[in-house]
Amino acid sequence: MLSTLRNAWRTPELRKRLLYTLLFVAIYRMGSHILVPGVDSSALKNLANQGTLFGFYDLMTGGAFSRFNIFAMGVIPYINASIVMQLLTIAIPYLEQLSKEGEDGRKKIQNYTRYAAVAFALLQSFTTYVLIANYGVLKDNSKMSVFLIMLIVTTASIFLMWLGDQITVKGIGNGVSLLIFINIISRMPVTINQIASLQSFEEINIVEVIIFIVAVAALLVAVVVMSLAERRIPVQYAGKTVGNKTFRGQSTHIPINLNSSGVIAIIFASSVMQFPKTIAQFWPTSPVFKAIVGSKYSPFKDNSWMYMITFFVLILFFAWFYTQITFKPDEMAENMHKSSGFIPGIRPGDHTARHIERVLNKVSFIGGTFAALIAVFPIYLEGHTNFKGIYFGGTSLLIVVGVAMDTMRQLESQLVMRHYQGFLK
Repeated sequence: MLSTLRNAWRTPELRKRLLYTLLFVAIYRMGSHILVPGVDSSALKNLANQGTLFGFYDLMTGGAFSRFNIFAMGVIPYINASIVMQLLTIAIPYLEQLSKEGEDGRKKIQNYTRYAAVAFALLQSFTTYVLIANYGVLKDNSKMSVFLIMLIVTTASIFLMWLGDQITVKGIGNGVSLLIFINIISRMPVTINQIASLQSFEEINIVEVIIFIVAVAALLVAVVVMSLAERRIPVQYAGKTVGNKTFRGQSTHIPINLNSSGVIAIIFASSVMQFPKTIAQFWPTSPVFKAIVGSKYSPFKDNSWMYMITFFVLILFFAWFYTQITFKPDEMAENMHKSSGFIPGIRPGDHTARHIERVLNKVSFIGGTFAALIAVFPIYLEGHTNFKGIYFGGTSLLIVVGVAMDTMRQLESQLVMRHYQGFLK
């Protein structure tokens, strides 16, 4: 990795891209220190630590929500819009047709996603105001104050969407993913400080700290291995003659990543698990709140065995569900047949589609199980050890590894493209 960065820095065009990326990240980090006026950030910080959806927003925004700076919503509206558009592309024939029209179609879908992100930002800014107002963290409830808060966080979220696009075009890597990566990495000093505080108060000893570090390192290695692992479906293309040209048959494969739906499955499952508790806290004295939060048999009670089992099952379900809606075995089999391709030992047509579907089911089960174990481990650590309040989650680990590896792949491909000299001298 260091050699790749060193070689990239020596290449003038890549050095320019790296400097652009660092500049945009610096602008983002400077903006994260500008607070929104009229909000009691200390009260909001306590709210974000209660295991509700606010904590999830705080994770994705790198602590910006608990401090309520201008980037309090982060790129969450754009992420929501991207997920919705991806689902609508499957459900709406017009969008599905656009996705098959190449670069022009993808650009149109990207524009629709940006418009949808603006609408999501407006909606989320209003719902954020309503939620935090009920918890008494606003110093001023006047209409002008509400308007300013909504205007500031909405404009900042749209600016982040533009900043992410600029990083993608002029920098290195996927801009929006890189911003989320920076958010998560920025919380690492807080985690180290929390561990040091626990040790200073003699709540944990040095042996427990070493075991914790070894366990996190092992999880990191496992995530890297699973991110690189893939199930390859072999495909054989028959030779054919077109006009005066004869094309020889060739062997290739369809790569399916084992952990392609891990992050999405955890995000969906986390939202489902935290949503009832968030809604119930609006009526803290009601029997519904006591049943959801206080009952030992409630699947939504934090750090309980019921919570972990339910969370595990939901991640498995959403991993299977996301795989089913993103991969289409029928279309894959049809396109393979049109290209004179076939899977060795499998008949073309319905038999090929069913074979691909069986492979996808197995892959989604393996990937979902791994993602569920990664997500449940920090919850077990929180509830059954002395490491309380430590910022560490399976979602953040998967995102950090995925974004880092994707950025390094792009950097290496840029290096290969610029240093390739060909076979002729």
